[in-house]
Amino acid sequence: MAKEGVEKAEETEQMIEKEAGKEPAEGGGGSHRLGDAQEMRAVVLAGFGGLNKLRVTRKAMPEPQDGELKIRVKACGLNFIDLMVRQGNIDNPPKTPLVPGFECSGIVEALGDSVKGYEIGDRVMAFVNYNAWAEVVCTPVEFVYKIPDDMSFSEAAAFPMNFVTAYMMLFEVANLREGMSVLVHSAGGGVGQAVAQLCSTIPSVTVFGTASTFKHEAIKDSVTHLFDRNADYVQEVKRISAEGVDIVLDCLCGDNTGKGLSLLKPLGTYILYGSSNMVTGETKSFFSFAKSWWQVEKVNPIKLYEENKVIAGFSLLNLLFKQGRAGLIRGVVDKLLELYNQKKIKPVVDSLWALEEVKEAMQRIHDRGNIGKLILDVEKTPTPLMANDSTETSEAGEEEEDHEGDSENKERMPFIQ
Repeated sequence: MAKEGVEKAEETEQMIEKEAGKEPAEGGGGSHRLGDAQEMRAVVLAGFGGLNKLRVTRKAMPEPQDGELKIRVKACGLNFIDLMVRQGNIDNPPKTPLVPGFECSGIVEALGDSVKGYEIGDRVMAFVNYNAWAEVVCTPVEFVYKIPDDMSFSEAAAFPMNFVTAYMMLFEVANLREGMSVLVHSAGGGVGQAVAQLCSTIPSVTVFGTASTFKHEAIKDSVTHLFDRNADYVQEVKRISAEGVDIVLDCLCGDNTGKGLSLLKPLGTYILYGSSNMVTGETKSFFSFAKSWWQVEKVNPIKLYEENKVIAGFSLLNLLFKQGRAGLIRGVVDKLLELYNQKKIKPVVDSLWALEEVKEAMQRIHDRGNIGKLILDVEKTPTPLMANDSTETSEAGEEEEDHEGDSENKERMPFIQ
């Protein structure tokens, strides 16, 4: 049962209206009361597959259970894992229909029983076990973190997944220290940019990065050495560092696993934290999955022993929602916010999209067109041409499959903070 007094509810509503700066347009953002049920806008995945499975519709607004906070969402993070969820390209996918999304930022609107340390009106960011892409979410208090006054909601939505993943891999798994070297794939993405920034907080760390050529000018100052994602980066790295590198961070999988292991110095650590090579088309491809699986080098523990190499995996969502390490993650978030307050790290936001533009935003990730993080801005007014096919009243149609080289035709001006 939520501990909402009338005065507190009115105070929160006024704060939300003040943050928004205007009344929601008819048929646009904001909650509505139909009969006795209050409703909200949310992105709904009707079934696994292509972009045409996504719709913005109205759902019943959730209320906080014991130990939960209710958050009026301002912004949501969009990650590559969301694309894989849409395709059903994950282990044990949940049942559809569902509301995607794992991270958001906003204002605390209500507190469930036994919640302490938070007040209605607090500005927060949060992890959510699905359901983040909506105007309102409820999530356990252990997954919620207060944000600094000078951190925008878009920055806050770009912060948890990327920076916690980067920090955990570098410092908790690989034990990054002064003078070490790191190879990170997809250096222009949200995690890649977080890795680069965190490496810069340690003296004399060399960062090798791979990224699409068109991103190089924008990110060249964030890494030490930058290579095209399709180049023979193994030879390029060894030309600069004959021994290889101390840490390899791989979000691609496939044949990059063997390449990464071959680049490790003695006592080096290879960490797999994604498998984006399995995503080639708009829908799940058994051929891409089989090819990627087949290309993964079969690891021989005896060989690891002889070569003094470490191979590891990291899944932040599993660590949080399946393995009960919320306390560990809270400590990491505290350290990261301290670095943010010291102006040593800052989320890179690629662009802002309305909920109704989720298909176009997801296509941009698929095309590897983003530099930094894509954000769903709950209060943003959609561009009319983009919103037509993402609402529940529009006709479902076949989506044309876009290719990586075509992404520039539909890109908007990036929003870099």
